[in-house]
Amino acid sequence: MKDTNVKLAQKPRARDLGLPFPGIPGPLNAITDVPGVAVGFCTLTDPDRNMRTGVTAILPRPGNVPMPVWAGQYSLNGNGEMTGTHWIHDAGYFVGPICITNTHGVGAVHSGATRWMIDTYADYFQNHHAWAMPVVAETYDGVLNDINALHVQPEHAVAALNAASTGPVAEGSTGGGNGMICYEFKGGTGTSSRRIEIGGQSYTVAALVQANHGIRPWLTILGRPVGQLMPEDSLHATEMGSIIVVIATDAPLSGLSLRQVAKRAAIGIGRGGTPGGNNSGDIFMAFSTANAGPVPQFAPAVLSKQELNGEHIDPLYLASVEAVEEAIVNAMVAGEDVATFKPPAHVCRAIDPDRLRAIFHPA
Repeated sequence: MKDTNVKLAQKPRARDLGLPFPGIPGPLNAITDVPGVAVGFCTLTDPDRNMRTGVTAILPRPGNVPMPVWAGQYSLNGNGEMTGTHWIHDAGYFVGPICITNTHGVGAVHSGATRWMIDTYADYFQNHHAWAMPVVAETYDGVLNDINALHVQPEHAVAALNAASTGPVAEGSTGGGNGMICYEFKGGTGTSSRRIEIGGQSYTVAALVQANHGIRPWLTILGRPVGQLMPEDSLHATEMGSIIVVIATDAPLSGLSLRQVAKRAAIGIGRGGTPGGNNSGDIFMAFSTANAGPVPQFAPAVLSKQELNGEHIDPLYLASVEAVEEAIVNAMVAGEDVATFKPPAHVCRAIDPDRLRAIFHPA
C-alpha cells in the first residue's frame, strides 16, 4: 500500500503530447482545480498475490463539519454500482465522501468510508441521530487483479480518505484505477478541468474518471481513429468494462441542473468512441461546492440559495463534455504495461505516447 501521487503526477499528460484539446483548463487541469475539492489514493500492488487494485477518494468539502453537497446522478448503462444515488435523486444532495474501487470492494469501501465519517464528524454522530450514506462506485478489475481475493478492505478506504489533498492528482494506475483497462490499453484514473465564464462570473468545471471501458476498434481521439491505427495487443472481442465519471464545479446549481450536467458525461465518453456497451456500467454523477451550509436537519424552514439560470448553462455543459473527454485520454497516457491475471500470460499494453503524438503531428 502506498501513496503514489507525487511520482505519477510527473508523467507526461495528453496535452504534453501536443493533442489539441479544446477549452481552457485550470492551473492543474484536474478536479482539484475546483476550490476545496481533495483527492486521495490507496494503491494496492503485489504481483506475488496477484494484487493490482485500490481505492480512490474524493472529498467535496474537506473538514470535520458535515454539510450537504448538491448533486445529480445519471446512468447511461447500469451494469455496475454507485451507492447513495437513491437519496441523490430524491433530495438533490449527499453528505460525505465519494470513493471508487473495484466491483467486489464496494462493501468493504462503504464500511471504511462510514467509519471515516463517524470518526471525522464525531460530534455530529455522537450527539445526533445521524446516518452515513457515502457514495461508493466501482469498475471491474478482474483481468489484471485477483478480484475474488477481496484484497480491498475497509482500512484501505480510510487510508485513501486520509491521504486526500488539494494538489495535483496522480493518474493511471492509482487508487481504484490501478487494475483498469481502457479501450484495451492500460487505463485507470484520469482527470481534467475547464474554466468558463457565465454572467460575468468565472467558474471551474472538472472531471475525474475511472476508465475501464471500450474495445480497441472503437477508440477515437479528437476525431482520429486511434484504435484502428494501433490495433496490436488487443485483449477482448467484446466490451467487458465500465467507467465511473465524477464531475465537480463551483458554479451554483440545483440538484436538477446537476443531473443534467451528469448526463453530459455520456457525450464526453461518446467522443472517445464507446457506444456504451451492454456489459459496461457507465455511471456518472455531478456535484457543486457552491451554497455551503448546514445539513437540512439544522437549517431553517426556508432556504435561500443561488442557482444559475438554465438558459445560460450551455457553456457549463460543453466544459463538462470536454473535461470528461480529456480525462479519459489522460488516464490512458499515464498507463504502463501490466501482465494479465485472467487469462494469464498476456500483457495489457500502455498506449504508445510517441505513436499517439505522431498521429497528430506527423513528421
